[in-house]
Formats: sequence, C-alpha cells, structure tokens
Amino acid sequence: MRELKLKAMAKINLGLDVLGKRDDGYHELRMIMQTIRLYDRVQLTVTEAPGIRVKTNLSFLPVNEDNLVYRAANLLMEEFQIKKGLFINLEKHIPVAAGLAGGSSDAAAVLVGVNRLFHLGLAKQELMERGVKLGADVPYCVMRGTALAEGIGEKLTPLPAPPACHVLIAKPKIHVSTKFVYGNLRANELETHPDIDGQIEALQAGDLYEMAARMGNVLETVTIPAYPVIEDIKKEIKRMGAVNAMMSGSGPTVFGLFDDRGKARKAYEKLKKGSLAKQVYLTEFFGGNAHDR
Repeated sequence: MRELKLKAMAKINLGLDVLGKRDDGYHELRMIMQTIRLYDRVQLTVTEAPGIRVKTNLSFLPVNEDNLVYRAANLLMEEFQIKKGLFINLEKHIPVAAGLAGGSSDAAAVLVGVNRLFHLGLAKQELMERGVKLGADVPYCVMRGTALAEGIGEKLTPLPAPPACHVLIAKPKIHVSTKFVYGNLRANELETHPDIDGQIEALQAGDLYEMAARMGNVLETVTIPAYPVIEDIKKEIKRMGAVNAMMSGSGPTVFGLFDDRGKARKAYEKLKKGSLAKQVYLTEFFGGNAHDR
C-alpha cells in the first residue's frame, strides 16, 4: 500500500464538567464526547525520499512540526525507525480553533494511517496511548463514537450511541483561545454542574430528550460573558426548534440537536444567510464504525 485516504471527524461535547484544578496545572474533567460526520480529509502517500512533508488548503496553518499531523507522523516514524518518507495532504473542513477537536482528529487519523501504511501492527489501544503525547483529545479521536472522558480527557469509557438526530453546527466570526478559557475559569467556585450521570442513564435508555435536557458546559461561564454572540446563537437555534443547544468544548462553536429534519434544514438556511455565524453545517452523529475512516 502506497497511499491512504482517511476521514478525520469532528467531535462535540454533549456534556462538559470541570471538577477542579490539579496540582500540575491541568483541570480534572468529566465530559461526554460524541463524534459527528463533519470531517477533514487526510491523504497519506509513502515517498522514497525520507522526511515528512505537509500540504494544507489553509494558508495560515503551519506545515512543519508545529502542525499536529506532522508530529503524529513523526512520533511513529521515529519510534519504528521508518526510513521512507511521508507526504500528508490535509484538506480542512472542520472549523479551526472552534472546540471541535479538528487538529486532534487530524493527528488521530495520521496515527491510524501510518500504522496501516507501514504495517506496524499496533492495536487501537496502543495508538491511543501514544496519542495522549500529542494532546488530551487525540486518544478519543482515535477511538471515536460516544464516550465518557475523565482525567484531562484521556481516561475513556465507551457509552451507548445517542438516538439518531440532526446536528446543526454554527461557528461565529471569532476565535477563542482554550488557554484564555481555562485560565479564567474559577473551577473551584462553580455553583452548578451538568448532570453527567443523568446523561449517561439517558444514553443507556436511548432517550434523546432526557440526554439533551441534561446538556451543560461549565466553560460557557467564561466564554459567553467574553463573547455574547455565543449566547445569541444558542437562543436562535433553540427558537428555531432545537431540542437543545450548547457550546462545544471551549468554543466558540455552538451545536443544536434537532429531532426533525425539516426544522433543522430551515434553521441551517436561516443561520447560513444571517450574520451571527460565519461557518454553518448540518450533519449527524457518527456511531464509531472502525472501517469508516
């Protein structure tokens, strides 16, 4: 095999709680992660000339070791002393710096792809263990599907997939720094926390409405006061018939869950024409099929 084409899928957080700040400066998290069918395309080609080359369709992205796809390839190629080279063509569609784990998912796809291309024989769990060196979301992006994430996000427990629904994604014309959000989060003073256990019970019961009713993201306590447009988008999506809407990750992307395709399509068209959001997508949950790369 000389070439491989992969889909690097985005994630949303159906629930995101921060339990406190750890002694090492990281935050102790408890989140429900869900893969969605919004994806970047990653093409890997083996080259005779050694070294890693990266090309992307976005001019502002780095194409050296500052890009996670480069670091992911380098991690395995150094460990297994691979002499041949690799060309990575990264076609971005997931909004950048948006709370959707686009960069982490790209890195996860490269880990999976290098493992296949060079016949390294690593199991999924072994790829996940290496992925945490690249970022806390990378192990989950290797695993995909629905999962409870704990620790800094690296402790993963698979969960039943939520019932099928339509997922509206809307990113406003702003970028939010994850460092800013966590740096300004008063983790030990949070008065309310999302009902993650209740969400897990709802998922186990296959109840979309109970799961959605318990959605919550404590990072909104920082991001929404700093960027009120996030709340404006949430309200608009709910007004247009979403079961619920919430910010994903550290933002600024908002997602809405719809049980009716017609309502979801109308909301998509309206947001697309309006000024609240710069990037708008209509997609659905991904169940975690290992062959759908």
